[in-house]
Amino acid sequence: MESQDVFHHFSPDGRPHMVDVSEKAVTTRVAVAEAHIRMSRATRDAIVHQAVGKGDVMKVAEIAGIMAAKRTSDLIPLCHPVPLHHVSVRMEEHAVEADEAVFRVRAEVRTAHQTGVEMEALTAASIAALTVYDMCKKADRGMTISNVRLVLKDGGASGRYERSDSGGSHGG
Repeated sequence: MESQDVFHHFSPDGRPHMVDVSEKAVTTRVAVAEAHIRMSRATRDAIVHQAVGKGDVMKVAEIAGIMAAKRTSDLIPLCHPVPLHHVSVRMEEHAVEADEAVFRVRAEVRTAHQTGVEMEALTAASIAALTVYDMCKKADRGMTISNVRLVLKDGGASGRYERSDSGGSHGG
């Protein structure tokens, strides 16, 4: 397989371009992505009990993720601007231990379009996790964002992809 077949954002002479999707059929596309954010137990407690001075961390992070999904093509140079028909971002506790905790941010994006929404879902999950960091950094600069990954992609010519370990490890 030639690199041109894999890296289709480059022309045969190596120049970047936005892939032409004008001939592709409009189909329903879905993508789900997640990110984990590890923090101290004290930070987790402040989030859960809404004791962070900047406001309700979980709700603000979820809204930030939705906003980010809508701005993906402004952030990633060769990403198509895609009309989004549904975006949801949910932040939930994933693991709680004696001295630390992990939240999972899960983003789901849907459209009916000629190209997928994987990048929108990944951007939503990433920005939601970064928002948590921003809102809580005064109390816990040691927070770690990890496992930013595509969990599910469906629709389009390449069909369905589902990550087999999305419920496994609680992040690192």
